[in-house]
Amino acid sequence: MIKVLKTKTDLQLELGKLKKNGLKVGLIPTMGALHDGHLSLIHLAKKQTDIIVCSIFVNPTQFTNAEDLKKYPRTLESDVEMLEQAGTDLVFAPEIEEMYEDDEKWYFELADLDTIMEGKFRIGHFQGVTQIVYKLFLLVKPDIAFFGQKDFQQFAVIQKMVEDFHMDLKLVCAPTIRDERGLALSSRNSRLSKFEKEKATILSKALFYFKAQKGKGDFTDSLHHAIKLIEKTQDVKLEYFEVRDTGTLKKAADWNSYPKLVVCVAAKFGSIRLLDNVIIE
Repeated sequence: MIKVLKTKTDLQLELGKLKKNGLKVGLIPTMGALHDGHLSLIHLAKKQTDIIVCSIFVNPTQFTNAEDLKKYPRTLESDVEMLEQAGTDLVFAPEIEEMYEDDEKWYFELADLDTIMEGKFRIGHFQGVTQIVYKLFLLVKPDIAFFGQKDFQQFAVIQKMVEDFHMDLKLVCAPTIRDERGLALSSRNSRLSKFEKEKATILSKALFYFKAQKGKGDFTDSLHHAIKLIEKTQDVKLEYFEVRDTGTLKKAADWNSYPKLVVCVAAKFGSIRLLDNVIIE
């Protein structure tokens, strides 16, 4: 039966018992409002680890908009039910005061990673992300931590943190899960109307159009056309549509700038902000 733990002490006691038996631990950090994308990480973790820990914590330090934090969906009871059915062993669902002290300071040097794309539009976001993920890694000491590709820049930032702090764990970036229309699954999708969800599919359409142009179309022309597809969609505010190297996140100038490219997009549908990306081998 699944165990829901609220304190760091209880979590470490449980993990201490399990690790004595040499069991491999997998961690899936989340902010709750779970969907099939999160469950795909659980299923992947079951194949690679013995014990699965899922954290559910709406982390205030990674929100740059107080209203967004307030409106973020919180569905702990249904989340736990989903996790139990998926075979999760432990859920760590702390309160804010359990994870943060009043006068706590944190700064992690991210070089250019917090000035581009998400970093440009969400000042301080990745400081908050690294702060909480670092805490979770120290608490759980997982053998493997699993993240979704939808937040690709976040994964790159966490990878840098793990390397810089010489943390002894493996990171896995799992493919984005999409609905039947191609919309990337996200906790924020629950705040979209049916009409807005249909409109939001323009993000994946533009991404896959651009990906399909490799070997057929001019890089710059294809990029401009993909951007226009989004910009001409009514009531959609495009923030960025950029092609980057998957390793360094440096901007690509043509199809062959780097061996593997990631095309990242962010746009607002009313007050709701969505991300998506595709990888081009």
